Amino acid sequence: MGLTSSSVGAGAKNADGNLLKGENTRLIALAGNPNVGKSTLFNALTGMRQHTGNWPGKTVGSAYGTLRRGGQSWIFADIPGTYSLMARSAEEAVARDLLLFGEADAVVVVCDATCLRRNLNLALQILEICGNVIVCVNLLDEAERKGVSVDLEALSRILGVPVLGMSAGRGNGIDALLPALEQLRGTRPRSFCCGCEIERAIQPLTDYFDAYRPPLPPQWLAARVCEADPSLMESLHRHMGMDLDDEELCRARDAAMSSLGELGIDRQKLSDLSAQGISDSAGRICGQVVSKTPRGTAREGRIDRLLTHRVWGWAAMLMLLAGALWLTISGANYPSQLLSRGLFWIGDVLGAALTAIGLPARLVSLLCEGVYKTAAWVVAVMLPPMAIFFPLFTLMEDVGFLPRVAFNLDGFFKRCNACGKQSLTM
Repeated sequence: MGLTSSSVGAGAKNADGNLLKGENTRLIALAGNPNVGKSTLFNALTGMRQHTGNWPGKTVGSAYGTLRRGGQSWIFADIPGTYSLMARSAEEAVARDLLLFGEADAVVVVCDATCLRRNLNLALQILEICGNVIVCVNLLDEAERKGVSVDLEALSRILGVPVLGMSAGRGNGIDALLPALEQLRGTRPRSFCCGCEIERAIQPLTDYFDAYRPPLPPQWLAARVCEADPSLMESLHRHMGMDLDDEELCRARDAAMSSLGELGIDRQKLSDLSAQGISDSAGRICGQVVSKTPRGTAREGRIDRLLTHRVWGWAAMLMLLAGALWLTISGANYPSQLLSRGLFWIGDVLGAALTAIGLPARLVSLLCEGVYKTAAWVVAVMLPPMAIFFPLFTLMEDVGFLPRVAFNLDGFFKRCNACGKQSLTM
């Protein structure tokens, strides 16, 4: 590519933690679901070695790296993977706040071509608040193997933003990103979830925000204030100085909530309708741009019918999860015993060697019995279960089992104001 890169150190931020940008420097945020290749793309662009992984929450903080091309410098921010801007976890809140208030010059939304509908949920939410957006449809090689094809030109026309196809792991398609960023011309954010009735109901609050020309779309702000998510309200107050007790704001909010109440919509239902609107839009778009071979579609249909069945889905879920936990606990006993024997034998040899060179017995006991054997116990007990557990769950994620578990349990977790994917951490 003819590019040079370097990492951004602590000196690239001021005392408040804000990134310092030069005159010819642009900040680009890399956003996307977990396990879509954001960190792989980040490493390819910046030459850094940000760890990659396919589990949610792998990137909890934002990593920064720079790339220089001619007289232009680009700062890329690899933000935590998130499924939604309606944050339900620490990493999702970090991602949301950087996208809303991080003053990025552009956002690159990385999507997985093999499950585009799920990824478009986040992309559509970002398009509601950001103008300079590029959508990168990654893992096209994996999609081809699964019989999935994506019409990138049609997707670009529908979304109204540039759409690039790539396979970042192989380095294919990455070269087109920088020219696309250089040619990017801002587009107006657009709404994908509010219906006409809801838009009319929240119009008093929209008019209030429109008069103050906020950095975020007034209609989006109006809907979020009506939903009153505490985490987002705190961020709006901290970053925008929004006074939620302002008399004029309270009157506009009360008028909007009164109109919504006449429609039978409370705060929770408004949030649900917003999420449903985004999901329906993502489904309609995928229906127009994604095609599957009959063989791949039939195979996925059979898997879906089994793993999401009201009876067999639960049976398969319980058997596979119980099997994974049993193998993690019982299967780890044997390598744990071997590992502890080997490490303790090394400890005995080390103790004998330290004694032979004349170190005091108390010092030898402190180093070998205290420091070394304590560390050896931790390694022997913890390493084997982790070495079994994480690959097993990685395999279940790759074959699509864990998302279907989240789907099966979503109704139960929703009753306690959670979501199905949180069942995986339980």
